[in-house]
Amino acid sequence: MPPQTSNRGIADMPIALLLAMRPKQWTKNLFLYAAVLFTDNVPTAFHQTQKWHNLNLATIGFLIFCVISGSIYLMNDVADREQDRVHPTKCKRPIASGRLPWSTAVVFSILFGWGGVASGYLVNFKFGNICLGYYILQVAYTFVLKHHVIIDIFAIAAGFCFRAVAGAFVIGVPNSVWLLMCTMQLALFLGFGKRRQELVALAGNAKDHRKSLSQYSVPFLDQLISIVLAGLIVSYALYTFTSPTAIAHKYLIITTVNVMYGIFRYLYLIHMEHKGGSPEAVLLEDRPMQINLLLWVVEVILALKIVKT
Repeated sequence: MPPQTSNRGIADMPIALLLAMRPKQWTKNLFLYAAVLFTDNVPTAFHQTQKWHNLNLATIGFLIFCVISGSIYLMNDVADREQDRVHPTKCKRPIASGRLPWSTAVVFSILFGWGGVASGYLVNFKFGNICLGYYILQVAYTFVLKHHVIIDIFAIAAGFCFRAVAGAFVIGVPNSVWLLMCTMQLALFLGFGKRRQELVALAGNAKDHRKSLSQYSVPFLDQLISIVLAGLIVSYALYTFTSPTAIAHKYLIITTVNVMYGIFRYLYLIHMEHKGGSPEAVLLEDRPMQINLLLWVVEVILALKIVKT
């Protein structure tokens, strides 16, 4: 039976609403900053001014995507509230636990979703189209795509690619094929890792939580992860010494070490510490991963600042 609505009162509603929008998972929207980070960084006064302008635009885009993704999480939790109640951790979510009425979540999901898309068009037309496309993709994932094996993970990966494309459109620069390729493979890796952890955590109850989980197995997912990771490492390595940006900035290849460490660290967390079901939690809680990511960002910035060769 559905749990009784909490008696915390109206004062608790904003907090429950915010928690249901999963702010921890908004870290995924940091992919919008990728285009700013990898835009050529020539140390001129005009270009530095443009850099700050681009950073501001990317931040606006980031906030808009946080609103849209938050609306999708509300919609997803409403649709999955019955399944979430049998999950060991998801049962504590505001909607599944009854802390936030599902009818209230539906109203705010619509308001935030379409409000975010409309805000995207106020930035520029291309960015607005990406916001709309991302919203439609996420709605399709919530009600259809997540129930189909392998397609569900590709839908997740497509969402990350939408973020990367949005980051380029919001600052008005061309999209990089290298960026999209690496983003796609990284997202596939995270998606397969998430499904693996769900299988391990739910054991025999996996199919009751998500229909597509009954079509996965741990050995199968391990094989998919190995394939994707090989492609990711090769793609990023090729980018760091064959792309136009890398040719102009030869020291970018040093960042490959950080990428490889980050991948190996994540695999360690999946297999040895049984984490990986929540990539955003790993990013927010694992100190070695945080340090490695910070070093990677610093190295990229320094590599792009070094005089062209």
